[in-house]
Amino acid sequence: ARNVLENPAWYTAYTPYQPEISQGRLEALLNFQTMVTELTGLDVANASLLDEGTAAAEAMTMARRRSKANTDRFFVHHDIHPQTLAVLRTRADPIGIELVVGDVELLEHPVFGALFSVPTSTGAVLDWRSAIDAVHGHGGVAVVTTDPLACLLLMSPADLGADIAVGSAQRFGVPMGYGGPHAAFVAAGESAARALPGRIVGVSNDTEGRPALRLALQTREQHIRREKATSNICTSQVLLANIAGLYAAWHGRDGLTRIAERVHRLASLAAAGLRAGGCSLRHDTWFDTITVEVANPDAEVAAALDAGFNVRRVDDGAIGLTFDETSTLAVVDAVVAALGGAPLPHSEIPDDGVPPALRRTDEFLGQAVFARYRSEHEMLRYLRRLADRDLALDRTMIPLGSCTMKLNATSEMIPISWPEFSDLHPYAPAEQTTGYREMIDDLERRLAALTGYDRVTVQPNAGSQGELAGLLAIRAYHRSRDEAQRTICLIPSSAHGTNAASAVMAGFQVMVVGCDDGGNVDLDDVRRSVDSAGDRLGAIMITYPSTHGVFEAGVTELCDLIHRAGGQVYVDGANLNALVGHARPGAFGADVSHLNLHKTFCIPHGGGGPGVGPIGVRAHLEPFLPGNPLDSDATVGAVSAAPFGSAGILPISWMYIEMMGGRGLARATAIAILSANYVANRLDAHFPVLYRGAHGRVGHECIVDLRDLTKTTGVSVDDVAKRLIDYGFHAPTMSFPVAGTLMIEPTESEDLVELDRFCDAMVAIRSEIDRVADGAWPLDDSPLRHAPHTAEELIGAWDRPYPRELGAFPLPSLRVSKYFPPVSRIDGAYGDRNLVCSCEPLEAYAGRL
Repeated sequence: ARNVLENPAWYTAYTPYQPEISQGRLEALLNFQTMVTELTGLDVANASLLDEGTAAAEAMTMARRRSKANTDRFFVHHDIHPQTLAVLRTRADPIGIELVVGDVELLEHPVFGALFSVPTSTGAVLDWRSAIDAVHGHGGVAVVTTDPLACLLLMSPADLGADIAVGSAQRFGVPMGYGGPHAAFVAAGESAARALPGRIVGVSNDTEGRPALRLALQTREQHIRREKATSNICTSQVLLANIAGLYAAWHGRDGLTRIAERVHRLASLAAAGLRAGGCSLRHDTWFDTITVEVANPDAEVAAALDAGFNVRRVDDGAIGLTFDETSTLAVVDAVVAALGGAPLPHSEIPDDGVPPALRRTDEFLGQAVFARYRSEHEMLRYLRRLADRDLALDRTMIPLGSCTMKLNATSEMIPISWPEFSDLHPYAPAEQTTGYREMIDDLERRLAALTGYDRVTVQPNAGSQGELAGLLAIRAYHRSRDEAQRTICLIPSSAHGTNAASAVMAGFQVMVVGCDDGGNVDLDDVRRSVDSAGDRLGAIMITYPSTHGVFEAGVTELCDLIHRAGGQVYVDGANLNALVGHARPGAFGADVSHLNLHKTFCIPHGGGGPGVGPIGVRAHLEPFLPGNPLDSDATVGAVSAAPFGSAGILPISWMYIEMMGGRGLARATAIAILSANYVANRLDAHFPVLYRGAHGRVGHECIVDLRDLTKTTGVSVDDVAKRLIDYGFHAPTMSFPVAGTLMIEPTESEDLVELDRFCDAMVAIRSEIDRVADGAWPLDDSPLRHAPHTAEELIGAWDRPYPRELGAFPLPSLRVSKYFPPVSRIDGAYGDRNLVCSCEPLEAYAGRL
């Protein structure tokens, strides 16, 4: 909590697209990936997903892509978590997957994949090998959802025959937070690396041959693949994945195994005590969860509650108990007694709940990182070393366009560590969550008022999931009106790629519409597309202000045009930072929007997550909002495995709105727009601003154009981005939405001194480009192409045509405070050709520990 979750060096960092300044968080993510592959026994894992339900759904679609079976049927064993099944149902329906839920005898019929649980939702430890063989016999893909703590004692998913393993790392040091954020994962065999959803950290080299980390296989990113994407995942849960990986590094294999053995022993003592009192257990095997057969589950739940414990009502004939590392012998005795059992003497050795044949016997977690840090001093120093390798908002402005890297005030962050928020179970009884729900209800009301919508739900736990939920609402609305043929979604060519990916996942066909020379959506092209779509028009997705950074004067005309044709208008809320307090999408014609609370409303990016993507809708779409995962009557199913998504970080946005008030929020928006125009005007003479609105102004961000400079000098946006590191800055957004440009967003959080510092750096870089253009420096031997400069390079032999001091201190102010990147420019192609996505084993470090 203190050293990562509450440390701005970790929580204010951005997604590591600039790897040279992200080596610390990338190493922490590599630890996480390694931990997952070691525990699951599979070859590669991603750098986290949103939650276990989403991970299972992503594995289902991944199985469909990789399966050899000619069928749309996907088998799900009935004993999985109901919230996971709910998300699977939501995701399967729009893309034509038939879920087959039941017992293993159903595997007599062909399926393209199957999902099993280890342990099951009700706690059984089962041998799935023959069932998995049956799936493989059909040419299908076997998926196992698992608990990382259980993997320490139980045969790994890989040894059971699984092709894909999914799960949640919440148990590894991450608070429950009323449902999230928690780092989920997907692991698979090496041949499936390019099919994994989400991001993967890989090992590569820099220009000096030093090992360096980066996001591998970035061509899989959704903003590149658009409607051809196989997933809409953009944000992950990096901050929480880092915590889980560091938790494993602190405990190591021995410590984690002790925790797992102790948890299992507590469950075994409870099982024995309940049996001694005459209670019947549903299963003869268990790891940490036992299910007790009872005549009146409601009475037993009440009895446990009277004794101070929440237990699970499994069904009409059973309740469930789960123990963890915080449980004690006293807890076991008390809950067993409350349920009519007979607590055993603690010296007795209870029956083992894990069958000997399913006990894990192989070696794992043998890497140095899981063996080295065994004292608090060493662990603290490791965390500090990692943080010092990175640039985050605690050091410098991060001027990313469309990503709103703004202040994450300490006062907003404090409540998320309070146990009343952080330790609450997502399915705790309603009478125990009144305060939390009051805060969430109030936040939803305030967001609705700010956006002009009639209702907001915070369930989507990322912007991509908000997109999906909003499009599913539109789809369900059309179907309720017997207009199921409305499956065409218009999307501008400038849109973020997740828009198109989400549309496909929601069952829409994407039709791209163009933009005019001013960066606006081309209304004439929209009209042509509307006429072409006819009564098949379902929706249009636009971003306002546009992704080009301008307020589109024709937005209300566009909304009217779509509505007259029977479609719905989706306004992407990525740029809401330019609207709050001044314009409301629900009032100027939009029907639905998702809101990125991790952008406009101050939830930190955390190195690539967590995010929250609630959606706001007008009244006619309200019946089609995503439902509670345990409420089967909802018209549209759940998009998150928890009722309120990543509820654990919602206090941040509530605090922000509460402290700012309406006037403060409106002022923040005005300053954000003012700051962007200040930067645009200062830089325009050096790097022309590509788009401006009707009045010659930009919105809250501006795009500067390097294309002519690149043609005449060869200097690329990559060169400018890497040189900015020498000036102590993270780069703006590169080549999006226009190749060869930089998109800059200063936000309202940066004062004039910092804006000028950034502009001074950009102007100085332009003068360096001029030296290349004048022939004073060859491009390949210029500070631009050699950037970023490491300390190691700067103290070594020097034969470059520019002074050593210019490489190190391009501005005098940098002599006072200077960040040196740990690596020079990274060779991404080498890393993709030689894919390595886990840490070295301990033996590789012999003599170095």
